[in-house]
Amino acid sequence: MIDRASVIAVLDTVIDPKSGQGLMASGMVQGLVVDQGRAGFVLEVAAQDAPLYAPVRDEAEAKLKALEGMDRVSVILTAEAVAKPARRTASLSTAAVEQTKPKAPVPTERPAHVKRVLAVASGKGGVGKSTVSVNLAAALAKRGLSVGILDADVYGPSMPTMMGISGKPDYVDGAIVPLEAHGLKAMSVGLLTKGTDAMVWRGPMASQAINQMLSQTRWGTAEQPLDVLVVDLPPGTGDVQLTLIQKTPLDGVVIVSTPQEVALSDARRAHTLFEKVGVPTLGLIENMSGDIFGRGGAKAEAEKLGVPYLGDLPLDASVREGGDAGTPVVVAVPFGDIASRFDAIAESLAKTLNS
Repeated sequence: MIDRASVIAVLDTVIDPKSGQGLMASGMVQGLVVDQGRAGFVLEVAAQDAPLYAPVRDEAEAKLKALEGMDRVSVILTAEAVAKPARRTASLSTAAVEQTKPKAPVPTERPAHVKRVLAVASGKGGVGKSTVSVNLAAALAKRGLSVGILDADVYGPSMPTMMGISGKPDYVDGAIVPLEAHGLKAMSVGLLTKGTDAMVWRGPMASQAINQMLSQTRWGTAEQPLDVLVVDLPPGTGDVQLTLIQKTPLDGVVIVSTPQEVALSDARRAHTLFEKVGVPTLGLIENMSGDIFGRGGAKAEAEKLGVPYLGDLPLDASVREGGDAGTPVVVAVPFGDIASRFDAIAESLAKTLNS
Protein backbone atom coordinates (compact mmCIF):
# COMPACT_ATOMS: atom_id res chain seq x y z
CA MET A 1 0.00 0.00 0.00
CA ILE A 2 1.28 3.46 -0.95
CA ASP A 3 1.94 5.69 2.05
CA ARG A 4 3.11 9.27 2.38
CA ALA A 5 6.52 8.31 3.76
CA SER A 6 7.39 6.18 0.74
CA VAL A 7 6.31 8.95 -1.64
CA ILE A 8 8.45 11.49 0.22
CA ALA A 9 11.43 9.13 0.12
CA VAL A 10 11.11 8.75 -3.65
CA LEU A 11 10.76 12.49 -4.18
CA ASP A 12 13.98 13.10 -2.28
CA THR A 13 15.81 10.95 -4.82
CA VAL A 14 14.90 13.55 -7.45
CA ILE A 15 17.45 16.37 -7.24
CA ASP A 16 16.50 20.04 -7.37
CA PRO A 17 18.93 21.45 -9.98
CA LYS A 18 19.32 24.75 -8.12
CA SER A 19 19.83 23.67 -4.53
CA GLY A 20 21.29 20.22 -5.14
CA GLN A 21 18.89 18.77 -2.55
CA GLY A 22 16.03 16.33 -2.95
CA LEU A 23 12.72 17.87 -4.01
CA MET A 24 11.12 17.50 -0.56
CA ALA A 25 14.18 18.69 1.32
CA SER A 26 14.49 21.74 -0.93
CA GLY A 27 10.88 22.75 -0.31
CA MET A 28 9.95 22.58 -3.99
CA VAL A 29 7.00 20.21 -3.45
CA GLN A 30 3.74 22.10 -2.87
CA GLY A 31 0.38 20.63 -1.87
CA LEU A 32 1.44 16.98 -1.76
CA VAL A 33 -1.57 14.64 -1.74
CA VAL A 34 -1.23 10.88 -1.20
CA ASP A 35 -4.39 8.78 -1.08
CA GLN A 36 -5.36 5.24 -2.11
CA GLY A 37 -2.84 4.60 -4.85
CA ARG A 38 -2.77 8.21 -6.02
CA ALA A 39 -0.23 10.99 -5.56
CA GLY A 40 0.05 14.53 -6.81
CA PHE A 41 1.76 17.80 -6.12
CA VAL A 42 2.73 21.11 -7.66
CA LEU A 43 6.18 22.43 -8.59
CA GLU A 44 6.09 26.23 -8.49
CA VAL A 45 8.96 27.92 -10.32
CA ALA A 46 9.77 31.26 -11.91
CA ALA A 47 8.79 31.56 -15.56
CA GLN A 48 12.40 31.59 -16.76
CA ASP A 49 13.09 28.34 -14.85
CA ALA A 50 10.30 26.32 -16.46
CA PRO A 51 12.58 24.67 -19.08
CA LEU A 52 15.06 23.75 -16.34
CA TYR A 53 12.42 22.03 -14.21
CA ALA A 54 10.46 20.25 -16.96
CA PRO A 55 12.84 17.21 -16.84
CA VAL A 56 12.61 17.29 -13.04
CA ARG A 57 8.84 17.05 -13.22
CA ASP A 58 9.07 14.15 -15.68
CA GLU A 59 11.58 12.30 -13.49
CA ALA A 60 9.44 12.73 -10.37
CA GLU A 61 6.35 11.53 -12.19
CA ALA A 62 8.15 8.49 -13.62
CA LYS A 63 9.62 7.45 -10.27
CA LEU A 64 6.30 7.76 -8.48
CA LYS A 65 4.53 5.74 -11.18
CA ALA A 66 7.13 3.00 -10.67
CA LEU A 67 6.07 2.53 -7.04
CA GLU A 68 4.19 -0.73 -6.49
CA GLY A 69 0.50 -0.06 -6.00
CA MET A 70 0.61 3.42 -7.54
CA ASP A 71 -2.32 3.85 -9.95
CA ARG A 72 -2.30 7.55 -10.74
CA VAL A 73 0.27 10.35 -10.52
CA SER A 74 -0.08 14.03 -11.34
CA VAL A 75 2.84 16.44 -11.10
CA ILE A 76 1.95 19.98 -12.17
CA LEU A 77 4.70 22.43 -13.14
CA THR A 78 3.45 26.00 -12.75
CA ALA A 79 5.14 29.21 -13.88
CA GLU A 80 4.04 32.76 -14.61
CA ALA A 81 3.12 33.34 -18.21
CA VAL A 82 1.55 36.16 -20.21
CA ALA A 83 -1.05 35.24 -22.79
CA LYS A 84 -3.46 37.22 -24.95
CA PRO A 85 -6.47 35.02 -25.73
CA ALA A 86 -8.63 35.75 -28.74
CA ARG A 87 -11.57 36.27 -26.39
CA ARG A 88 -11.81 36.94 -22.70
CA THR A 89 -12.71 33.79 -20.82
CA ALA A 90 -13.44 33.01 -17.20
CA SER A 91 -10.59 31.70 -15.08
CA LEU A 92 -9.84 31.13 -11.44
CA SER A 93 -9.05 34.29 -9.53
CA THR A 94 -5.47 35.03 -8.45
CA ALA A 95 -6.46 34.39 -4.83
CA ALA A 96 -7.81 30.98 -5.78
CA VAL A 97 -4.60 29.79 -7.42
CA GLU A 98 -2.07 31.45 -5.11
CA GLN A 99 -1.22 28.37 -3.11
CA THR A 100 1.45 29.81 -0.88
CA LYS A 101 -0.43 32.91 0.29
CA PRO A 102 -4.19 32.26 0.10
CA LYS A 103 -6.41 35.13 1.15
CA ALA A 104 -9.60 34.78 3.16
CA PRO A 105 -12.79 34.62 1.07
CA VAL A 106 -14.80 37.80 0.78
CA PRO A 107 -18.16 37.35 2.54
CA THR A 108 -21.12 37.24 0.17
CA GLU A 109 -24.90 37.03 0.39
CA ARG A 110 -27.19 34.81 -1.64
CA PRO A 111 -26.04 34.80 -5.30
CA ALA A 112 -27.68 37.62 -7.23
CA HIS A 113 -31.03 36.80 -8.83
CA VAL A 114 -31.26 33.32 -7.29
CA LYS A 115 -34.47 32.51 -5.40
CA ARG A 116 -33.50 29.24 -3.70
CA VAL A 117 -30.22 27.42 -3.02
CA LEU A 118 -30.40 23.64 -2.50
CA ALA A 119 -27.27 21.72 -1.47
CA VAL A 120 -26.78 18.01 -2.21
CA ALA A 121 -24.37 16.38 0.24
CA SER A 122 -23.02 13.04 1.41
CA GLY A 123 -20.83 12.01 4.27
CA LYS A 124 -18.55 9.91 2.07
CA GLY A 125 -17.52 9.53 -1.53
CA GLY A 126 -18.68 6.83 -3.93
CA VAL A 127 -22.39 6.99 -3.11
CA GLY A 128 -23.41 8.62 -6.41
CA LYS A 129 -24.04 12.10 -5.03
CA SER A 130 -23.00 13.92 -8.22
CA THR A 131 -25.16 11.62 -10.35
CA VAL A 132 -28.11 12.34 -8.08
CA SER A 133 -27.39 16.08 -8.19
CA VAL A 134 -27.43 16.42 -11.96
CA ASN A 135 -30.51 14.21 -12.42
CA LEU A 136 -32.35 15.97 -9.61
CA ALA A 137 -31.58 19.33 -11.21
CA ALA A 138 -32.84 18.03 -14.57
CA ALA A 139 -36.00 16.70 -12.92
CA LEU A 140 -36.65 20.11 -11.32
CA ALA A 141 -36.17 21.75 -14.73
CA LYS A 142 -38.75 19.35 -16.22
CA ARG A 143 -41.26 20.91 -13.84
CA GLY A 144 -40.82 24.23 -15.61
CA LEU A 145 -38.41 25.74 -13.11
CA SER A 146 -35.34 27.75 -14.06
CA VAL A 147 -32.51 25.66 -12.60
CA GLY A 148 -28.76 26.01 -12.29
CA ILE A 149 -26.23 23.51 -11.02
CA LEU A 150 -22.92 24.36 -9.36
CA ASP A 151 -20.30 21.63 -9.21
CA ALA A 152 -18.70 22.51 -5.86
CA ASP A 153 -16.73 19.28 -5.71
CA VAL A 154 -13.53 21.17 -6.49
CA TYR A 155 -11.25 18.18 -5.83
CA GLY A 156 -13.06 15.89 -8.27
CA PRO A 157 -15.28 17.88 -10.64
CA SER A 158 -17.45 15.49 -12.64
CA MET A 159 -20.20 17.77 -13.94
CA PRO A 160 -18.55 18.48 -17.34
CA THR A 161 -18.54 14.74 -18.11
CA MET A 162 -22.02 14.05 -16.75
CA MET A 163 -23.56 16.98 -18.64
CA GLY A 164 -21.48 16.71 -21.80
CA ILE A 165 -20.09 20.24 -21.54
CA SER A 166 -16.58 21.59 -22.09
CA GLY A 167 -14.64 24.78 -22.76
CA LYS A 168 -14.09 27.85 -20.64
CA PRO A 169 -17.19 29.96 -20.09
CA ASP A 170 -17.27 33.54 -21.31
CA TYR A 171 -16.66 36.44 -18.96
CA VAL A 172 -18.97 39.33 -19.89
CA ASP A 173 -19.58 42.62 -18.09
CA GLY A 174 -17.82 41.48 -14.94
CA ALA A 175 -19.55 38.10 -14.59
CA ILE A 176 -19.02 34.47 -15.64
CA VAL A 177 -21.64 33.26 -18.12
CA PRO A 178 -22.55 29.66 -17.17
CA LEU A 179 -22.72 27.02 -19.87
CA GLU A 180 -26.14 25.57 -20.67
CA ALA A 181 -27.13 21.97 -21.36
CA HIS A 182 -30.26 19.86 -20.90
CA GLY A 183 -32.21 22.93 -19.77
CA LEU A 184 -29.73 23.70 -16.98
CA LYS A 185 -27.23 26.48 -16.35
CA ALA A 186 -23.99 24.85 -15.21
CA MET A 187 -20.75 25.96 -13.63
CA SER A 188 -17.85 23.77 -12.51
CA VAL A 189 -14.22 24.25 -11.57
CA GLY A 190 -13.65 21.54 -14.19
CA LEU A 191 -14.47 24.18 -16.83
CA LEU A 192 -11.78 26.51 -15.50
CA THR A 193 -8.95 23.99 -15.39
CA LYS A 194 -7.49 21.29 -17.61
CA GLY A 195 -9.10 17.87 -17.42
CA THR A 196 -5.77 16.32 -16.41
CA ASP A 197 -5.10 18.77 -13.56
CA ALA A 198 -5.01 17.37 -10.04
CA MET A 199 -6.78 19.69 -7.62
CA VAL A 200 -4.03 19.72 -5.00
CA TRP A 201 -5.43 22.77 -3.24
CA ARG A 202 -5.33 23.77 0.38
CA GLY A 203 -8.61 24.51 2.14
CA PRO A 204 -8.53 28.31 1.65
CA MET A 205 -7.94 27.84 -2.08
CA ALA A 206 -10.98 25.59 -2.42
CA SER A 207 -13.00 28.14 -0.49
CA GLN A 208 -11.90 30.90 -2.85
CA ALA A 209 -12.91 28.88 -5.89
CA ILE A 210 -16.38 28.20 -4.46
CA ASN A 211 -16.85 31.83 -3.47
CA GLN A 212 -15.87 32.94 -6.97
CA MET A 213 -18.24 30.57 -8.77
CA LEU A 214 -21.12 31.43 -6.44
CA SER A 215 -20.85 35.19 -6.48
CA GLN A 216 -19.36 35.92 -9.90
CA THR A 217 -21.59 33.72 -12.07
CA ARG A 218 -24.59 35.29 -13.80
CA TRP A 219 -27.12 32.68 -12.71
CA GLY A 220 -30.11 34.87 -13.48
CA THR A 221 -31.25 38.41 -14.10
CA ALA A 222 -33.71 40.77 -12.46
CA GLU A 223 -36.17 39.99 -15.26
CA GLN A 224 -35.53 36.23 -15.27
CA PRO A 225 -34.21 35.08 -11.87
CA LEU A 226 -33.07 31.52 -11.28
CA ASP A 227 -35.68 29.52 -9.37
CA VAL A 228 -33.29 26.97 -7.86
CA LEU A 229 -29.51 26.63 -7.70
CA VAL A 230 -28.51 23.03 -6.96
CA VAL A 231 -25.06 22.81 -5.39
CA ASP A 232 -23.22 19.48 -5.65
CA LEU A 233 -20.94 19.43 -2.60
CA PRO A 234 -17.83 17.27 -2.21
CA PRO A 235 -18.11 14.36 0.21
CA GLY A 236 -17.37 14.92 3.89
CA THR A 237 -17.76 17.82 6.27
CA GLY A 238 -14.78 20.04 5.51
CA ASP A 239 -13.76 23.46 4.22
CA VAL A 240 -16.02 23.57 1.16
CA GLN A 241 -19.15 22.74 3.16
CA LEU A 242 -18.29 25.36 5.77
CA THR A 243 -17.56 27.96 3.11
CA LEU A 244 -20.92 27.41 1.46
CA ILE A 245 -22.75 27.58 4.79
CA GLN A 246 -20.95 30.76 5.82
CA LYS A 247 -21.17 32.59 2.51
CA THR A 248 -24.61 31.71 1.17
CA PRO A 249 -27.98 31.29 2.89
CA LEU A 250 -29.03 27.71 2.13
CA ASP A 251 -32.71 26.84 1.87
CA GLY A 252 -31.97 23.21 2.64
CA VAL A 253 -29.79 20.19 2.03
CA VAL A 254 -30.51 16.75 0.58
CA ILE A 255 -28.27 13.95 1.83
CA VAL A 256 -27.46 11.01 -0.43
CA SER A 257 -26.39 7.62 0.96
CA THR A 258 -26.18 4.01 -0.07
CA PRO A 259 -28.11 1.60 2.19
CA GLN A 260 -25.25 0.02 4.13
CA GLU A 261 -24.13 1.19 7.57
CA VAL A 262 -20.63 2.25 6.47
CA ALA A 263 -22.26 4.94 4.31
CA LEU A 264 -25.13 5.76 6.67
CA SER A 265 -22.77 6.55 9.54
CA ASP A 266 -21.14 9.25 7.42
CA ALA A 267 -24.51 10.54 6.21
CA ARG A 268 -25.42 10.91 9.88
CA ARG A 269 -22.39 13.15 10.41
CA ALA A 270 -23.35 15.29 7.42
CA HIS A 271 -26.83 15.77 8.88
CA THR A 272 -25.31 16.75 12.22
CA LEU A 273 -23.11 19.39 10.57
CA PHE A 274 -26.02 21.07 8.81
CA GLU A 275 -28.24 20.76 11.87
CA LYS A 276 -25.67 22.58 14.00
CA VAL A 277 -25.59 25.56 11.64
CA GLY A 278 -29.33 25.78 11.20
CA VAL A 279 -29.62 24.41 7.64
CA PRO A 280 -32.64 22.09 7.38
CA THR A 281 -32.17 18.59 6.01
CA LEU A 282 -35.00 18.31 3.48
CA GLY A 283 -34.58 14.58 3.20
CA LEU A 284 -32.47 11.48 2.63
CA ILE A 285 -32.18 9.67 -0.70
CA GLU A 286 -31.15 6.02 -0.85
CA ASN A 287 -28.99 5.49 -3.93
CA MET A 288 -27.83 2.18 -5.47
CA SER A 289 -30.57 0.30 -3.63
CA GLY A 290 -30.72 -3.42 -4.43
CA ASP A 291 -29.18 -6.82 -3.81
CA ILE A 292 -25.58 -5.56 -3.88
CA PHE A 293 -25.72 -2.76 -1.28
CA GLY A 294 -29.00 -3.68 0.40
CA ARG A 295 -32.33 -1.94 0.82
CA GLY A 296 -34.08 0.23 3.35
CA GLY A 297 -31.08 1.55 5.27
CA ALA A 298 -31.63 5.22 4.38
CA LYS A 299 -35.35 5.00 5.12
CA ALA A 300 -34.67 3.62 8.58
CA GLU A 301 -32.00 6.28 9.15
CA ALA A 302 -34.37 9.06 8.10
CA GLU A 303 -36.87 7.83 10.68
CA LYS A 304 -34.17 7.86 13.38
CA LEU A 305 -33.10 11.38 12.47
CA GLY A 306 -36.65 12.65 12.15
CA VAL A 307 -36.19 13.91 8.59
CA PRO A 308 -38.17 13.13 5.41
CA TYR A 309 -37.31 10.07 3.36
CA LEU A 310 -37.39 11.11 -0.30
CA GLY A 311 -37.16 7.70 -1.92
CA ASP A 312 -34.79 5.07 -3.29
CA LEU A 313 -32.92 4.82 -6.57
CA PRO A 314 -31.99 1.29 -7.65
CA LEU A 315 -28.55 0.37 -8.97
CA ASP A 316 -29.27 0.57 -12.70
CA ALA A 317 -26.95 0.55 -15.72
CA SER A 318 -28.91 3.31 -17.46
CA VAL A 319 -27.86 5.80 -14.78
CA ARG A 320 -24.18 5.06 -15.36
CA GLU A 321 -24.61 5.07 -19.13
CA GLY A 322 -26.28 8.47 -19.05
CA GLY A 323 -23.51 9.94 -16.91
CA ASP A 324 -20.77 8.58 -19.18
CA ALA A 325 -22.57 9.83 -22.30
CA GLY A 326 -23.12 13.32 -20.92
CA THR A 327 -26.92 13.01 -20.93
CA PRO A 328 -28.61 12.50 -17.53
CA VAL A 329 -30.93 9.49 -17.47
CA VAL A 330 -33.83 11.82 -16.58
CA VAL A 331 -33.30 13.41 -20.01
CA ALA A 332 -32.18 10.32 -21.95
CA VAL A 333 -35.06 8.10 -20.76
CA PRO A 334 -37.64 10.66 -19.55
CA PHE A 335 -40.47 8.17 -19.03
CA GLY A 336 -38.46 5.31 -17.54
CA ASP A 337 -38.58 3.99 -13.98
CA ILE A 338 -35.49 5.91 -12.82
CA ALA A 339 -36.78 9.18 -14.29
CA SER A 340 -40.14 8.71 -12.57
CA ARG A 341 -38.38 8.25 -9.24
CA PHE A 342 -36.39 11.45 -9.72
CA ASP A 343 -39.56 13.24 -10.81
CA ALA A 344 -41.28 12.23 -7.57
CA ILE A 345 -38.32 13.45 -5.49
CA ALA A 346 -38.22 16.72 -7.44
CA GLU A 347 -41.95 17.25 -6.91
CA SER A 348 -41.59 16.76 -3.15
CA LEU A 349 -38.60 19.14 -2.93
CA ALA A 350 -40.25 21.80 -5.10
CA LYS A 351 -43.25 21.86 -2.76
CA THR A 352 -41.01 22.12 0.29
CA LEU A 353 -38.87 24.91 -1.19
CA ASN A 354 -41.96 26.92 -2.18
CA SER A 355 -43.78 26.46 1.13
